[in-house]
Order: sequence, then C-alpha cells, then structure tokens
Amino acid sequence: MQDAPSRPYHHGDLRRAVIETALDMLREEKGWQFTLREVARRAGVSHAAPYKHFSDKAALLAEIAMVGFDRLRESLSAAKSEAPKTLRDEITPIARAYVAFGTDNPALYRLMFSAEEGKAVGMHLNERALAVFDVLVEILRRGQAAGSIRKRPIEGQAAAGWGLIHGMTMLAIDGLLVPEKVGSAPLDAALSTLLEGLGNPAPQQ
Repeated sequence: MQDAPSRPYHHGDLRRAVIETALDMLREEKGWQFTLREVARRAGVSHAAPYKHFSDKAALLAEIAMVGFDRLRESLSAAKSEAPKTLRDEITPIARAYVAFGTDNPALYRLMFSAEEGKAVGMHLNERALAVFDVLVEILRRGQAAGSIRKRPIEGQAAAGWGLIHGMTMLAIDGLLVPEKVGSAPLDAALSTLLEGLGNPAPQQ
C-alpha cells in the first residue's frame, strides 16, 4: 500500500515537494537512512521523479543541508539586536539562536555538518553555508573597527567563536550540558570566556 503524501503535490513543483518530503522524513526518522524510492513514495510521485532534479541521494542530502544553512541564517538574522550597546549584547542573542536552531532541528543540524561521502568541505565553501559564517565575521569586523575587539586575524577569531558555538550546540543536542558538570548557564559562561579573549583591553592608566 502506497503511503499518502505528507502534503499535496502540484504539477511543476516537484523539486520542492521532494525536498520538503525528505525534510519531514529527516525530522521524523532522526536520520537520513531513507532511500530516494521511499521519498518518492511518501511524496506521492513516481520512483523516477526525484531523479529529474537530483542525480542521486547524495545530491538530495546536499541540497537539504543547504536549506538548513538558509534557515539557520534566517534564524540568526531574526535574532540580531536592533541597536546593541555592547559586543555581548550583539553576540549573545545570535549565539542563543544558533544553539536553539540545532536543538530544535537535531537531525538536520547533524546532516549540515556530516562528513559522509567526503563532501562536507565542499558544502561548507558554498555561499549559502558561508552566509552563516559571515554573520560572525561581520560582527568581528565591526568590533575591530570600533576598537572593542583586538586587532588579530579575523579568521582565527571567527574559528574560535564558531568552534565554541558549534561545540556547545552539539553538546546540547546530545544532552551533555548537565549542570553537575558545566553549571546552570554553560552557554553564557562560555560566551563570557570567549568575549574576554576577543575584547580589546582598556589602556593602562
């Protein structure tokens, strides 16, 4: 018996139907072990239909990951403070939004950073993935220009910030940020440490 499609399929919208169906299956199954045939059946299209837009399952998963980066960037943009008074005011809501996206979409987040099939590096150099990284880079550039952040290579500072937030996100997804080990507010504490390292020290009197 064929599964009922999760949403109506409209002629000319096959690509979106396949992507949205695969996203639903990713969320429900908490992984991407499904096949293109299963996606087609769930979407209510022929077994061959997904191949009109995706050469294989890896191509579909790569596009789903890009959709994840698009949605993450939108979440970060929505979290930006209108007029932050300090570097902490600017970074904290964005960091919280980043972690929240990961914990709300654990399977999608894991896929976005999966090294399966050796394609992770290429995906992360895609402009859609770089747009997420650029949110942090732009904060650092503005901070350096304003004198609130040390004049150091931005790539290294961005790597430190991304590594911290990504690591905290993965620990949160796995339920490992337990108070007995890392305190009651681990993200805030970690951000304080990061900001102390990035901050430009006040001149000696």
